[in-house]
Amino acid sequence: MRVMLLGATGLVGGHALSQLLADPRCGAVVAPSRRPLAASHGKLHNPVLDFSRLPDAPDWARVDAVICALGSTIAQAGSREAFHRIDHDYPLAFARLALAQGAQTFALNSAAGANPRSSIFYSRVKGELERDLRALGFASVTMVRPGLIGGHRSEVRRGERLALSVLGVLGPVLPRGWRINPAPVIAAALVGAALAPQPGEFVVSSRALAG
Repeated sequence: MRVMLLGATGLVGGHALSQLLADPRCGAVVAPSRRPLAASHGKLHNPVLDFSRLPDAPDWARVDAVICALGSTIAQAGSREAFHRIDHDYPLAFARLALAQGAQTFALNSAAGANPRSSIFYSRVKGELERDLRALGFASVTMVRPGLIGGHRSEVRRGERLALSVLGVLGPVLPRGWRINPAPVIAAALVGAALAPQPGEFVVSSRALAG
């Protein structure tokens, strides 16, 4: 299969990239990015793009499936408007591009609590993206909804680090739905949904991803 991976430079996306490149079911990985990736592999194609100006029908967008691990935080993005653009508009634009070129499968790294009617802005944006992706008409759509993601990030997220420290200690006595979700496990759920798609809409909960 030929898979498009969005967000390959991030924590979950980096694990998804490694897993895709190692999986014999995957013949090629197309990983668009705004800056060149450090990774190099015979199966990897890395179009460097301005995400706000995608080409109309590029050959590299002819894929079987899309994995989206693209995402930010409001603090990183700099504003609510920028966050909405990164976490909603860009994934949706790539989804439309791939669907028009024949893709039938989409696997999204979303978030626990995603709801288009949520009073929490972050959860509302994630829910709006899920809603809008469902409306596009992919044959197979999987929403992976992790809670707190475990793993080493290149950027500093102080609140997240504190929460990881606390949950890391309490993890054995917490309900599964409250435990840390390891990034490789999240990536594996995304890769599995892309490489062995089933028709319909599916949700993978944080409980199913617990370490």
